[in-house]
Amino acid sequence: MESILETADWWVLGAYLAALIGVAIWVILQKNKDTSDYFLAGRNVGWFVIGASIFASNIGSEHVVGLAGTGAESGMPMAHYELHAWIVLLLGWLFLPFYFRSNAFTMPEFLEKRFDSRSRWFLSVFSLVGYVITKVSVTIYAGGVVVSELLGIPFWYGAIGIVVFTGVYTVVGGMKAVIYTETLQTVILIAGSLIITVLGLQEVGGWSNLRAVAGAEHFNMWRPMTDPDFPWTGMLIGGTIVGVWYWCTDQYIVQRTLAANNIKIGRRGAIFGAYLKLLPIFIFLIPGIIAFALAKQGLITYDKSDEVFPVLVKTLLPVGLKGLVAGGLMAALMSSLASVFNSCSTLFTIDIYKKLKPTTPEKKLLTIGKLATSLVVILGIIWIPIMEKIGGGILYQYLQSVQSYIAPPITVVFLLGILWKRTNATAAIVTLFSGLGIAALRIVAEIYAQELSGFLKTFATINFAHMAIFMFVFSVMVCVGTSLVTNPPNYNIIKGLSLGTLTKEDKLLQENSFTKMDVALSVLLIVMVIIILIYFTG
Repeated sequence: MESILETADWWVLGAYLAALIGVAIWVILQKNKDTSDYFLAGRNVGWFVIGASIFASNIGSEHVVGLAGTGAESGMPMAHYELHAWIVLLLGWLFLPFYFRSNAFTMPEFLEKRFDSRSRWFLSVFSLVGYVITKVSVTIYAGGVVVSELLGIPFWYGAIGIVVFTGVYTVVGGMKAVIYTETLQTVILIAGSLIITVLGLQEVGGWSNLRAVAGAEHFNMWRPMTDPDFPWTGMLIGGTIVGVWYWCTDQYIVQRTLAANNIKIGRRGAIFGAYLKLLPIFIFLIPGIIAFALAKQGLITYDKSDEVFPVLVKTLLPVGLKGLVAGGLMAALMSSLASVFNSCSTLFTIDIYKKLKPTTPEKKLLTIGKLATSLVVILGIIWIPIMEKIGGGILYQYLQSVQSYIAPPITVVFLLGILWKRTNATAAIVTLFSGLGIAALRIVAEIYAQELSGFLKTFATINFAHMAIFMFVFSVMVCVGTSLVTNPPNYNIIKGLSLGTLTKEDKLLQENSFTKMDVALSVLLIVMVIIILIYFTG
């Protein structure tokens, strides 16, 4: 196996890794004093760092490679998911004030404060298992493939090397090390990918020529409702349901905003993160379409969609810049991996260990947090051979659909919990378990779809994004119905944790937590999203 990097590229890549190690060491030297320091970076992080960290956590190497491949194969429909930038605003404006008022470290802890310990246990265990077998495994697998392709080393060396490197600074430095290294990684990732877009457009003959060569269909986000892969209804509505779960209720993302000193800083971090979230359309999806156009012109060749991004790196970039983009891809991998390591550690230590042993001193909890991170790192490595057998591409698509089944009940419980004070603890746990039951039935039905007929066949084969819509409606009915036939919650206990229980002080603090500039920037982002939705109509 031969590396696509030359001597100058290796120097650039080495400089990037040295800078990363420097940032990590600087953070580690500022010792973590307690769990707030280790898991939430001392709740003293600025909006720029929070926004960059939100973006870097979201963009893994499989995201980069997968989006470019999808752009080449199918064009723009997947841009719907990248336009979830407006949902990141929803995190800042709707959800975050309630999270801050609850003073929760984790999302399961918030559910306990809003409902009861049953919901907390459900989400803790569910999230932890889900992270290890989905986020950790997929990121490690895709990362191993990318690193081995770029550096010309065997898959195992690439996967284990990157896991150990990332694991060390995550274990030692905690959230602070994760969040500050992600800021550097965001800059490198955006710079490297932007260069590919610019050079690719030059190569293809400009934007208008790209549209002419690729064809209108490749620039159309809006596929018919009957489209088997990207129905516009599923992309727009089903995608939004999954988006609210991912961006507004998932520990993996929300933990970044909780590292802020106050709601104002946290919200500004979310607003900045929302602007960054628009970038993948232009730095990953569009390069995929550029590759499709260049292939039509006979200027490049690739055998399968996953090769699109590496082929563009190899073909378009001069020596030196290849090293920068290689660093960007490795940054995407390490930031996602570090985020999930830290989130797993937080969930285990705060939601499981501390819950079982509430009198544990802070110093011991720090040690438990580091051991938990180390265990996740080891589990990730053990999972690699299983991932190799299953195969990355198929599994990644499968995981995307599984997310559409697990997201709706969690989205409903958080949304109704915040919007409707009548939602009670019984409704929350019934909704979570009934949603999990239907998700399990759907997955089993999918496996045996060939042997089914009638309603069961329809249930097994309906588009995954449409399934998310049906599950959301079902979960709302279960949650509302159960709340109405059982006793209302004690409104004094959930004061400030639902719209209907806000005190005068809460409302006053909310009014003073933003400026006209925050509102203007948020409105501008929504206008930009609408313009993109209108522009890409084929």
